[in-house]
Amino acid sequence: MADGDGLGEAATAAASSPAPAPGLSPPLGWRERLRAGLAGTGASLWFVAGLGLLYALRVPLRLCENLAAVTVFLNSLTPKFYVALTGTSSLISGLIFIFEWWYFHKHGTSFIEQVSVSHLRPLMGGTEGSISEPGSPSSSRESETGRQNLSECKVWRNPLNLFRGAEYRRYTWVTGKEPLTYYDMNLSAQDHQTFFTCDTDFLRPSDTVMQKAWRERNPPARIKAAYQALELNNDCATAYVLLAEEEATTIVDAERLFKQALKAGETIYRRSQQCQHQSPQHEAQLRRDTNVLVYIKRRLAMCARKLGRIREAVKIMRDLMKEFPPLTMLNIHENLLESLLELQAYADVQAVLAKYDDISLPKSAAICYTAALLKTRTVSDKFSPETASRRGLSTAEINAVEAIHRAVEFNPHVPKYLLEMKSLILPPEHILKRGDSEAIAYAFFHLQHWKRIEGALNLLQCTWEGTFRMIPYPLEKGHLFYPYPSCTETADRELLPPFHHVSVYPKKELPFFIHFTAGLCSSTAMIALLTHQFPEIMGVFAKAVPWCLLT
Repeated sequence: MADGDGLGEAATAAASSPAPAPGLSPPLGWRERLRAGLAGTGASLWFVAGLGLLYALRVPLRLCENLAAVTVFLNSLTPKFYVALTGTSSLISGLIFIFEWWYFHKHGTSFIEQVSVSHLRPLMGGTEGSISEPGSPSSSRESETGRQNLSECKVWRNPLNLFRGAEYRRYTWVTGKEPLTYYDMNLSAQDHQTFFTCDTDFLRPSDTVMQKAWRERNPPARIKAAYQALELNNDCATAYVLLAEEEATTIVDAERLFKQALKAGETIYRRSQQCQHQSPQHEAQLRRDTNVLVYIKRRLAMCARKLGRIREAVKIMRDLMKEFPPLTMLNIHENLLESLLELQAYADVQAVLAKYDDISLPKSAAICYTAALLKTRTVSDKFSPETASRRGLSTAEINAVEAIHRAVEFNPHVPKYLLEMKSLILPPEHILKRGDSEAIAYAFFHLQHWKRIEGALNLLQCTWEGTFRMIPYPLEKGHLFYPYPSCTETADRELLPPFHHVSVYPKKELPFFIHFTAGLCSSTAMIALLTHQFPEIMGVFAKAVPWCLLT
């Protein structure tokens, strides 16, 4: 009890003590103020000392004679030299400008600024003032910010990812473009090894072969390994899964292979249930077999959805969510939402949202925009901007607009795809929450549901940009969610194919060096043109510049 009372007194004292205002540092002592003053005047003292030294050595260094020699040399130059000089300068600055522009559009930053910060600033001692002690408040804030950025930029498995053989590869056959990046496929390989392998794979030769198959980079090698596993064990469920994902060229073929996988997976799952309490290894094997069974049933539901058997898909998803409630990380409810919207079962959609659109659960574009769609549906057919501006918004319209603002704040990239202001591509296998990849994955499947409701896209078009007026500095402060993470652009560039123009929010201004090189290129080109057209006038001007500098 004494300890508890002491903690309570300490907490009360801490709460009653005035907290420093955000953005303000504690007052400095006289030593720190003296040191800061000396550091601020150091540059001025060095500059004055340099001028004094130069004045004292003007006679030994013969500065006047050297300046006169330079003037004579400049007077002897012909206009052709100035044309060549300015033309070369214009060419070089133009090449630098083109490279800077390309680098900025590819990587989202200036090459010159990046090199300056990474290499030149440490050499000039620019990072000394930013070094903090390990226990200081600044280092604690930096580490906290770093952890927040890492959690914000976590990549998630796309719950509606397509089939590699039946969809992604067919796209490659038609267009000749690769819809998946190496980074995205590498993440999928890691997921497969996590879900479909365990420490007891060496007990079954077929699982040992499949463990190697999931690590293969070459698709033909993976398919060959799957057939080898089936030769060793005709009931190897993961082998059928791999063939359904990568070898099947149609959804019908994929569904047939998944049904074979389901038959084998259920047998293995029942066998693992009977032995789960014998050892920790058997428990790990049961978790693996559970993951395999859930994955197979989910993909079968997606096959049924793609083949038009939507009610069957909904039943499979509902049964999965009841039988395996702990596996919420798979976001099966997002598959269920999309299928229910296709059935236009809006009451059932609202029931799912009531369970998963909770403040304690992670949000997604599917959750936020589906909630906005349901509220928009009640008023969109009668909504008119002219009428609304004349009489004001009703309560239902205000609720719909607020829901749209909430969704846009969570992911500001979605409206451009729903309004078809940007072209859609095939969604990746992994997405970044609040990023462009999540917006593509949502719009790819849900655009048809917005089009089906009359006036929904019209209301979205009239109101979505108002969100940005509510959040003038999205990287620093949010309204309903955390500030928008600044790392989404880099992660989306890794997840999305190079032929897609990544959406960036907030829109970045052009770096200083792009403006500088553009101005330098234009000015030198203009000087070269003037020198070529009016050599006498420009020659007189060039000879007059050194005299102006001397006087």
